[in-house]
Amino acid sequence: MTDAAFAPGRILLVGFGPGHPDHLTVRAHQAIGEAQVVIGYSTYIDLVAPLLKGKEVIEKGMTEELDRCELALTRAREGCVVALISSGDVGVYGMAGPTYEVLREAGWHPNGGDVEVEVVPGVTALSACAARVGAPLTHDFCAISLSDLLTPWPVIEKRLEAAAAADFVVALYNPKSGRRTRQIVRAQEILLGHRAPETPVALVKSAYREREDIVLSTLSHMLEHKIGMLTTVLVGNSTTFTFDGLMITPRGYANKYQLDTRAVKAGETPGRSLSTGLSG
Repeated sequence: MTDAAFAPGRILLVGFGPGHPDHLTVRAHQAIGEAQVVIGYSTYIDLVAPLLKGKEVIEKGMTEELDRCELALTRAREGCVVALISSGDVGVYGMAGPTYEVLREAGWHPNGGDVEVEVVPGVTALSACAARVGAPLTHDFCAISLSDLLTPWPVIEKRLEAAAAADFVVALYNPKSGRRTRQIVRAQEILLGHRAPETPVALVKSAYREREDIVLSTLSHMLEHKIGMLTTVLVGNSTTFTFDGLMITPRGYANKYQLDTRAVKAGETPGRSLSTGLSG
């Protein structure tokens, strides 16, 4: 028997971005190419299908996330290179977290474990959606999933309340499904308790995919538009504005500088070049 037969298996946790080939990172492309076995939700498999020729492909449905993780571990322990794929970033509402939970329960350790694990980051849904509407995330923001399948709804409400009160730009994931229709209504109510009705809101469905749909609305009118599980809802803060179809959240430069002349405003101190710090 050759030494190769004893080579440790590997799990590659791959985020392949929003779905368009242009946003698949070089490392993600390489990782999928290295894999002998590719495991993923059926929609994910469809999105990277051209890269899967000659590979063992295992499709799993929604709610079978832990099955995917356990199967990846089983095949890796058999010596296979396994790519467990997620759209967006695998570490943001993706498969990285549950995989590490399964690995821990199975007695695996990052140092000296019988399986190597690599996390391959990707372009997140919120950053992809933001890019399609301008620059809504330029200042502080947070992401909140409205799905209460794994997180109790009272906890989600507390997070919404805190984010709204703190004036974060908020990206809402999993806003609505066929059975979950009240959550997005309640989220709007909470946000309206702290923000003006005219606060800009972007509804972005399937960013960069064939069925992409983008709507710019306001906090008071957002529910008049179609919202589903593939929609990411970007809610601006008190400074966010729109112009010519773009949604922009200022970083705060206008508070410090005259934007037309670049002069520092009275009472403000000019910033120091980053190169000064880099050179010591």
